[in-house]
Amino acid sequence: MPMTLRLVFAGTPDFAVPSLRACLASGADVVAVYTQPDRPAGRGRKLAPSPVKQAAQAAGVAVEQPETLRDAAARAQLAAHAPDLIVVVAYGLILPKSVLALPRLGCWNVHASRLPRWRGAAPIQRAILAGDAETGVDLMQMEAGLDTGPVLLERRTPIADDDTGGTLHDRLAELGADVLAEGLARVLRGEALAATPQPQEGVTYAHKLDKAEARLDWTESAIALARKVRAFDPWPVAEAEIHGERMRIWSAEPVASAVQAAPGSLVATHRDAIDVATGDGLLRIHELQRDGGRRVAVRDWLNARRDMARG
Repeated sequence: MPMTLRLVFAGTPDFAVPSLRACLASGADVVAVYTQPDRPAGRGRKLAPSPVKQAAQAAGVAVEQPETLRDAAARAQLAAHAPDLIVVVAYGLILPKSVLALPRLGCWNVHASRLPRWRGAAPIQRAILAGDAETGVDLMQMEAGLDTGPVLLERRTPIADDDTGGTLHDRLAELGADVLAEGLARVLRGEALAATPQPQEGVTYAHKLDKAEARLDWTESAIALARKVRAFDPWPVAEAEIHGERMRIWSAEPVASAVQAAPGSLVATHRDAIDVATGDGLLRIHELQRDGGRRVAVRDWLNARRDMARG
């Protein structure tokens, strides 16, 4: 028998917006949206609403922005919404046990990996950095541990050789909305979702990205460096010194080569690319950005560097 479902959604960045839209389209009664407080953004550092807040306001849904859910007043306000289910997608705040236990159906989380691999804050980028061939999205029943809860539903996707942190983010955001929509539809039909405990083997942690990681070490292999370029697009963007100039590198590929040159040496220029020696192989760079400049194709950078010979 179809049922009614009072739902609270908690999320903050762009990744969560497709999932919010899935909730709004599901037939559930989305009684409130929780998102982080407005933060300074842009050159003027003016307070800016999160993408989730903007989407919620456009849909006419009440928005709550507590600094924490650990104080009694915030928990009382949440309880007043009387949710049957709380859906959490990249919210950014810890849900205490008292909140996890509040809804009769508990709390669901949309997580951008195939658990237990890449629990934690940056699963998309860590999967690319590790050279994983596949990733996915899990709909998880939340518990007190960090991404340790049982999995309700899953979607998978291959990681292509040209996937970046940005392209994979967008694809997983849509897959997350898809798996969430299926879960909500089944619950609204009166089904009980089977919860599969995560295996004990294969646990890895996706630690938060640090901007310092984006500085390329030319002694690493070309394969590892190319993965960094892809993973750190669009943030924090790979950085390195090339021909005496500090650059951000936006697009590159590894090239197997027996060329003997010091790591970091510019060994060849082509019409549309440059080759830099690494600890193993060459990194062929196609797009870069000078300090204070804009992202450009290598051919445009070479046009401004007439002193450099073409290969």
